[in-house]
Amino acid sequence: MKGLEAKETALYRRLRAYGSAVIAFSGGVDSSVLLAAASKILPGGKLLAVSARSATYPAAELRLARAIARKLKVRHRVIDTGEFANPAFVANPPRRCYYCKSELFSELREIARQEGFAVVLDGTNLDDRGDVRPGRRAAKECGVRSPLLEARLNKSDLRALARKYGLPNWNKPAAACLASRIPYGTRLDKRLLAKVDEAERVLTRLGFCQIRVRHHGDIARIEIAPEEFSRMIRPATARRVVQGLRKLGYRYVTLDLAGYRTGSMNPNRAIQNSKCKVQSAK
Repeated sequence: MKGLEAKETALYRRLRAYGSAVIAFSGGVDSSVLLAAASKILPGGKLLAVSARSATYPAAELRLARAIARKLKVRHRVIDTGEFANPAFVANPPRRCYYCKSELFSELREIARQEGFAVVLDGTNLDDRGDVRPGRRAAKECGVRSPLLEARLNKSDLRALARKYGLPNWNKPAAACLASRIPYGTRLDKRLLAKVDEAERVLTRLGFCQIRVRHHGDIARIEIAPEEFSRMIRPATARRVVQGLRKLGYRYVTLDLAGYRTGSMNPNRAIQNSKCKVQSAK
């Protein structure tokens, strides 16, 4: 804990030095910890949380962001982003995240400029360096700072701080942009992302926790934690999953035996990131 306390102190020092900030606030654990820490250091008029309303994010994430901002008594603004107006984003190349984040960070930078905030901050942490994240380039180009990364806070640290701060999402599964469920090169549209969002809600309502429904045309490839495999394949549960996803238009519903892992749509990452162990499915 001493090491975590030192990192927390380093985070506070950085936030104090900024003086004022606009925070890119998704409602996830990382940005929630950043916002909670900033709310302890920066006066109310010197802090603004901004969330994007977009078809690329589940509606539940925005509701959670609103609730956390209210709990922290932080000014919160919701903006509509226009990434779907960019043909480069809609084409869904491997650099997709770059175009999306460029749109978001450009808007946040303009808000900061117009309203006199010193800096734009995001929730990138130490563990994010090991993943494929084209959005980091967009952040650098827009001058966005990442104080969690600078204070060398990792995901485990952030879970511990979220719990310490009393955040309701401290143990919430990691969330990601809905476009990450779609293979690169498949054209993105809002109806497709809404379909994937609803498919994942089918599983959420059945009590599954860490979920990804990867879209492959008329095939839904389900990723869940290996320890939940045995529950998924129970006849009654499997039947409800298949029925729910077929109603959405999927012809085939499959369970990925490699289990949930981040970045499984990224080139050369699907096998590398697998955490599946045979004994986990017992």
